[in-house]
Amino acid sequence: MLRVVKVRLYPDVQQQQSLAQAFGSCRWLWNYCLNLMNQTYKETGKGLSGYAVKKIIPQLKKQYEWLTLTYSQCLQQVCLNLGVAFNNFFEKRAKYPRFKSKHGKQSIQYPQNVKVADNYLSLPKIGEVSAIIHRPIDGKVKTVTISKNCSNQYFAAILFDDGKDKPLANTEGKAIGIDLGLTHFAVTSDGSKFDNPRILNKHQKNLKLKQQQLSRKQKGSNNCIKSRKKVARVHSKITNCREDFLHKLSRRIVNENQVIVVENLNVKGMMQNHCLAKSSRALDGECFAQC
Repeated sequence: MLRVVKVRLYPDVQQQQSLAQAFGSCRWLWNYCLNLMNQTYKETGKGLSGYAVKKIIPQLKKQYEWLTLTYSQCLQQVCLNLGVAFNNFFEKRAKYPRFKSKHGKQSIQYPQNVKVADNYLSLPKIGEVSAIIHRPIDGKVKTVTISKNCSNQYFAAILFDDGKDKPLANTEGKAIGIDLGLTHFAVTSDGSKFDNPRILNKHQKNLKLKQQQLSRKQKGSNNCIKSRKKVARVHSKITNCREDFLHKLSRRIVNENQVIVVENLNVKGMMQNHCLAKSSRALDGECFAQC
């Protein structure tokens, strides 16, 4: 069974520069291939597959030598991921692929040749990056995705196969129904009520202050960049608090029950209502989907 463990990375200054170079190269290649696919379709009426655009990487390396600084399989994986993105679009599982920006979250993917140790990850052309491995990685490592958020925090999502069979679903055991709401976050069929933590309201004052400071900065200046990072840290804090609450609550419900039934809410529709938007954000993402 495939499992994923997300760990925190602490690269040094030189490794951060190497990762920034890799992020930029993979982002540029994604945008280049996406533009090539769009132009090809407009001119010929036929699209290109991810394998087709992967074949032009050697030619691009001769034209743009800085691409050689990035691990070759990371570049190849960009083309394959772009092909998967188009397949998801045509099968109506996702929206049309968009161009990537240097602002916001950055990521690269290593399909192999990554070694996981007790307190570090060994990445090709990057070296041994310090990491906090808080859970054992027992199994064959499939892929490792390195990401950096807007708060300049680095993470590694390690996908591995633990060699176990996926458990079969059954309806035996204690059953419980969950009703998601706004006043109470969740009400179960056995009478338990869980209050809505309203995490956004707790950080609203601090977030408003940071956003006001950002609005006064000149766009493109160093002070604007610093202020934008402060806003990103507040958003990151809110996200972490929400994920912590959702994980603990869902883990508790899963441990105490064997069959869980939840309602199918139109969360996106609720968020379009300005009276319910802030209260609905905690429900976004189908918090009990992992149950």
